[in-house]
Amino acid sequence: MRLDRRTLVAAAAAMLSGGAQARAETVPAPGTNLDVIDLWPGLPPGGGGPIAADGRFDESRDGVISNVARPCLLVMRAPKPNGAALLVAAGGGYRRIDIGNEGIPVARWLATVGITAFVLIYRLPGEGWAAGADAPLQDVQRALRLVRAGAVTYGIDPERVGVLGFSAGGHLMGEAAMRASAETYAGLDASDALSARPELAGLIYPVITLLPPFDRTSTRRILAGDPPDPVKASAYSVETHVREKAPPTFLAQAADDPIAVVDNSLLMYAALRGALVPTELHLFERGGHGFGLGVPGSPAAAWSGLFLTWMRRRGFLRA
Repeated sequence: MRLDRRTLVAAAAAMLSGGAQARAETVPAPGTNLDVIDLWPGLPPGGGGPIAADGRFDESRDGVISNVARPCLLVMRAPKPNGAALLVAAGGGYRRIDIGNEGIPVARWLATVGITAFVLIYRLPGEGWAAGADAPLQDVQRALRLVRAGAVTYGIDPERVGVLGFSAGGHLMGEAAMRASAETYAGLDASDALSARPELAGLIYPVITLLPPFDRTSTRRILAGDPPDPVKASAYSVETHVREKAPPTFLAQAADDPIAVVDNSLLMYAALRGALVPTELHLFERGGHGFGLGVPGSPAAAWSGLFLTWMRRRGFLRA
């Protein structure tokens, strides 16, 4: 049988397409091979949750998580641990969690500098949890206690456990830092006798306020409603909870951020400074939103080195 050029080209394209599809199907989702720590021994406080969830959560090939039925931690061990640990919360507007961009790559980077990273897969308030807007804060408080309880197992110093959050994850980690004393759930075991206060917080292009005129975010719509409940909007605005004993806080954001406008970081910096909380703020002219570690060589990519320097200066990194 004789094949013309058009037939050969079509056959080659089909083979290439099939090969690419096969390769894509064999590539594991981000975080697949990491150790997992379930946060709760049974149903999370209050119960509820997504009906269609299969397993712990659903994850796309590029690391976008939804349908979180069993909140957990993904553990990225450092080859040469220095005793420090950071909980990492990726963003996604509380509608999803983008660990492919802001979770696993950041955890991998932290591990290279000796920091044991715990990527937090937290409950999404809109997925039917009875605890509603408090569900993610319950998860991060429980996670901080479990990390401290596992200090010997993971080779970390329980006095050097911090948090690092991006976008809506920055809102969550801001809440964890500023509302550490809030009793959001009844204790379940010995781990819950440990502190839920992070020693420091890194908030990268965070959503901070849910109040006008900077309230046009998915975070506000999920946590305070649409139209917003003014009481909830104030209660879940991180800057309203800043107190004198809050943990030292590092802030970084691009001035051209179209989603969590730069006023979020400015409001938080002003609140921290007013309460005499040690804080450092870095603003970059360009970078937009969701830059993660940043494009190498771009101005916004400098945040990671600045954050390491800040942690060393505070004694959080000792090697």
